[in-house]
Amino acid sequence: MTAQRVAVAIVGGGPSGLTAAAALAPHVDGEVVVFERESETGGIPRHSDHLGYGIRDLRRFVSGPSYARRLTDTATEAGANLETEAMVTGWCGQRTMELTSPRGRRVIEAGAVVLATGARERPRAARLIPGDRPDGIYTTGQLQNLVHVQHAHVGSRAVVVGAELVSWSAVMTLRDAGCTTVAMVSSYPHSESYAAFRIPGRALLRGPAMTRSRVVSIDGKRRVRSVTVENLDTGARSTIDCDTVVTTGDWIPDHELARTGGLAMDPATRGPLVDASLRTSSPGVFAVGNLLHPVDTADGAALDGRHVAPKVRDWLAGRRAVPRGIRVRSLAPFRWVTPQLVTADGGPAPRGDLLFWVDEYHRAPRLRAVQDGRTIGQKRTPWPAAPGRIYRAPWTLVAAADPAGGDVIVELAN
Repeated sequence: MTAQRVAVAIVGGGPSGLTAAAALAPHVDGEVVVFERESETGGIPRHSDHLGYGIRDLRRFVSGPSYARRLTDTATEAGANLETEAMVTGWCGQRTMELTSPRGRRVIEAGAVVLATGARERPRAARLIPGDRPDGIYTTGQLQNLVHVQHAHVGSRAVVVGAELVSWSAVMTLRDAGCTTVAMVSSYPHSESYAAFRIPGRALLRGPAMTRSRVVSIDGKRRVRSVTVENLDTGARSTIDCDTVVTTGDWIPDHELARTGGLAMDPATRGPLVDASLRTSSPGVFAVGNLLHPVDTADGAALDGRHVAPKVRDWLAGRRAVPRGIRVRSLAPFRWVTPQLVTADGGPAPRGDLLFWVDEYHRAPRLRAVQDGRTIGQKRTPWPAAPGRIYRAPWTLVAAADPAGGDVIVELAN
């Protein structure tokens, strides 16, 4: 196979990868290349033809396709090379990867690698929902592609499984397709999305938001005919007539490349372990965006790409080894925390945030960080910790960790 030498190889052409490319290309001696397996760059937003993108990173309120085009144009104008229909299939050495595309197979040798492969929703099969196997069952991504890209018909009555932010995006997409959402089903006591999205979204529903419930069966031979929903508290079951089911959220990182590269992984996030500089356990390999934690908003992921750029430049300039980090762990009701490592030279995390996923609602949580039996930080946030969305706490909660000490444990103090 032929070999190509580049300064920075970015795997994934979504918001985090494109933003990293735009920030790196003007300041790196050598080629910055984004490898994207799809036919176009932009990631999930290019399928989401509704407003709500670009608030944090672009300071604009634009649609998903407009956001994807803007990030693509910015990376191209900065001098990055964007190669589409290019799949990184494996590793053949440190920062050396195998690539397959319609142009053939080749080896990419990079001075630094940024993994920006994102996350995906679990489909019906991965959620172990029993029943028949008819047509009419989609993830949000499949639905948006059918409606906004292929302009296909999807049905007339839909049940949406999930009630987080992406679930309301599915409701809007169904409306655009002329399909009525007759129910939303969530295992949590309340809808998980922000009120700013949930309240106007309820106006689009033509049926109940069924909380503390789960879909226990999908019925229909050629096409979905109905679903059976069970209340988790009472066990009562009801049948809802529908011809479309959309399984939303329940994200998992696209972590195959990270795992096969031998990177240290976090079993809770299912993404790579990183420090505040987004350095992985492999020297010169960085990870950004929703590969690290399922799942943040597109503009939140993009800001990871901006944050990692100076860290990549530092690596290219000095080739320093990755220092030992102190592990940060969380206790229930937190499911996971990231970044998971505090290092002496890592600096603050992106946006100064420590990110959590929580399984219980807490209105104004007070957090405590403990190392070797000693409290090293306490913080209370005026915003809630709620299931179904990222909870952010100040990085300063763990910044005082002793580099020679043991693990840092973060827990709720109230």
